[in-house]
Amino acid sequence: MYQDAEGSVMAKIDKNKFETSISELKTKIFVSPVDMVKYVILSFIAMVEDDGAVTEEYQKAYRSSLENPEKFWGEVAQEVEWTRPWDHVLDNSNPPFTKWFVGGELSVCYNAVDRHVPTRGDQIALAYDSPLTDTVKRITYSELQDQVSRLAGRLSSLGVERGSRVLIYMPLIPEAVVAMLATNRIGAIHSVVFGGFAARELRTRIEHAEPTVIIAASCGVEPNKIVRYKDILDDALCQSSHKPQKCIIYQRRRVLECSLQKGRDMCWDEALEAEPVPCVSTEANEALYILYTSGTTDDPKGIQRPCMHAATLCWSMRAVYGLKSGVWWAASDLGWVVGHSYICYGPLLAGLTTVLYEGKPDRTPDPGQYYRIIEQHRVNALFTIPTAFRVLKRADPNGKYARRYCQNTLKTIFIAGEHCDHETRRWAENIFGVSVLNHWWQTETGSPITAACLGYGMKGIRPHSTGYPVPGYDLRALREDGTECNSGEVGRLVAKLPLPPGFASTLWQSDERFKKVYFDAYPGYYDTQDVGWISAESAVWVVARADDVINVAGHRLSTAAIEDVVLKHARVADAVVVGAPDPTKGDVPLCLYVMRPPQDDEEMVSESTVTQELIALVRHLIGPIAAFRKAVAVPALPRTRSGKALRGAISRLARCQQIKLPATIEDPSVFGEIKVALQKFGYAIDAPDPEM
Repeated sequence: MYQDAEGSVMAKIDKNKFETSISELKTKIFVSPVDMVKYVILSFIAMVEDDGAVTEEYQKAYRSSLENPEKFWGEVAQEVEWTRPWDHVLDNSNPPFTKWFVGGELSVCYNAVDRHVPTRGDQIALAYDSPLTDTVKRITYSELQDQVSRLAGRLSSLGVERGSRVLIYMPLIPEAVVAMLATNRIGAIHSVVFGGFAARELRTRIEHAEPTVIIAASCGVEPNKIVRYKDILDDALCQSSHKPQKCIIYQRRRVLECSLQKGRDMCWDEALEAEPVPCVSTEANEALYILYTSGTTDDPKGIQRPCMHAATLCWSMRAVYGLKSGVWWAASDLGWVVGHSYICYGPLLAGLTTVLYEGKPDRTPDPGQYYRIIEQHRVNALFTIPTAFRVLKRADPNGKYARRYCQNTLKTIFIAGEHCDHETRRWAENIFGVSVLNHWWQTETGSPITAACLGYGMKGIRPHSTGYPVPGYDLRALREDGTECNSGEVGRLVAKLPLPPGFASTLWQSDERFKKVYFDAYPGYYDTQDVGWISAESAVWVVARADDVINVAGHRLSTAAIEDVVLKHARVADAVVVGAPDPTKGDVPLCLYVMRPPQDDEEMVSESTVTQELIALVRHLIGPIAAFRKAVAVPALPRTRSGKALRGAISRLARCQQIKLPATIEDPSVFGEIKVALQKFGYAIDAPDPEM
């Protein structure tokens, strides 16, 4: 338990010191109402010497970004080409509505596509791989320029102009990237709507963004079904008060063709018959896109991203991810911020090859697809979520599929989006044979807040941390009264204004809401709404969303901290911990876990045995203060398509409250089994069925 034969940081920890530290933590750590979340992490950090991750090069860049931001970001801006130089780098006269590169003009599309054609026109720009449709397609920068410029010409002929909106409702296919770039090419604003959204959610976004044109596909493909995008779009438009001038429909002829409405719909092939048009430049602070956050159907919250974000993204590919050339794979969807920043814009701005993978980690058709993609497309760096590794670990714990493929081109894996437990990270490093680097960012930021900035010579990060602040982010941990936490003290993570270029400029048509949601709670700071702590060396630990901290008899406990212990059990494949009501303690932790099926000659282990072992494990590593006595196995956990666990929905179900499931939920049927599991403890007895 204390030794790690694979050479991770655990191998450096003396067993006696570890046990002593745990003992001390049990007597000390709960004195503060929030410090339980450091249960094992703090002991690791106290015993592991500085790993030398922070380099002089990084420190110099970071100090410069805070002390002389105009000089620092002025140099970063040279990563891209400008058609008109800026008048001044920074205008912070109206915080939080900070403006960067004021008066400067550029075309994001030109920088992502056209400028690469003279020198690398034959290089692959998009590598599309879809085991769902048995399709592999490679598009060069020259071919991408031709398609983008022609679609842009069609959009222009349909009345789309600078500042107009184009709504894109497509699966993860190359045509979706073409649509995004074509929209920007003529100075318009795109709003990509995730394909998992149903007609009601789509309608709300159509009414809010008021697009001139909608671009959609006939369908999307899932492992066990076809999603009829065009039918959903038709339903949404029937209900919508706003009608677009035209809908451009990409027919997925190998999967499903749809009927077109005469006078309103146009086939994609016809749209590409237009004459190509040149790029239109926009002012740096004009909107590049609107991205609606999930779960905002009744009150849309559209993140508005400025065009000068292009400079930050291009710089981040080198400075943060360490890639100056090669093949990059972000295993996400274009409907999320990761897709915008690091499937489409970031890698193309940097002149890389970006992989588009339309499939799942394990079911399309087997758990070997991640390894196949790496070999077949010669991937150098992978960006994914911890859930993907949990899925692979559950389906193929010994890495049999990994041994079928060569992965020697892969240098680094980056993870973000949710908490990653130590066991999952260690498993991934063993199977893939490279470092797995955690980092932290949000839809609002558009690029990392903390990371190991490989471009500045950093080799790794402290155990369990999310890295160090990326240049431009002056991070603090604050108490509820707004005073700054001491080093190592858990608090609300905030970033001091001004925020770096590329941060959301506002919410679409809602400046006041932008200020209220993100800046009113802690004046002068951006409220990340995450809880964590910062070490004396400025390493950052993000331990939970603010609403994922539960109060047990006056002690605030992080659900992620308890999950980390639960996932150490060899027979647990996935788990979530939520707060459930208790008449004496207020809240108590309730764990739902998924058991890993036995492999090869392993003996079957009963659920009751695993449950008792989990209770003992949490008691040993965290202590009786956690009051951890309720755990139950379920067939599957409710997660969104982006991998986030629906902890709040489970907690409300336990309280017999009505829950409204987001349209992005992967499988709503799992709540039936979860309801039965909760009833074993006397919860959810009269709970109404979830609403979609």
